[in-house]
Amino acid sequence: MKTLGTRLKELRTERGIYQSHLAQYLSVTTRHIQRYEADKTDVSLSTLVALADYFEVSLDYLVGRSENRKC
Repeated sequence: MKTLGTRLKELRTERGIYQSHLAQYLSVTTRHIQRYEADKTDVSLSTLVALADYFEVSLDYLVGRSENRKC
């Protein structure tokens, strides 16, 4: 099962998005994105929802509970 950090990095790199751009969208620092991708910190529910919306994937996919990107 893939982790949130792995999924996040995959989605971001697939789309050619820099960590700094994603950080700006989420109103967090680039360091936060680095820590999310390294699975070194917990991600709030509101941030998870924002990430799922941004990448147009389900929360289950984002957190590694499903292989289906959409519900």
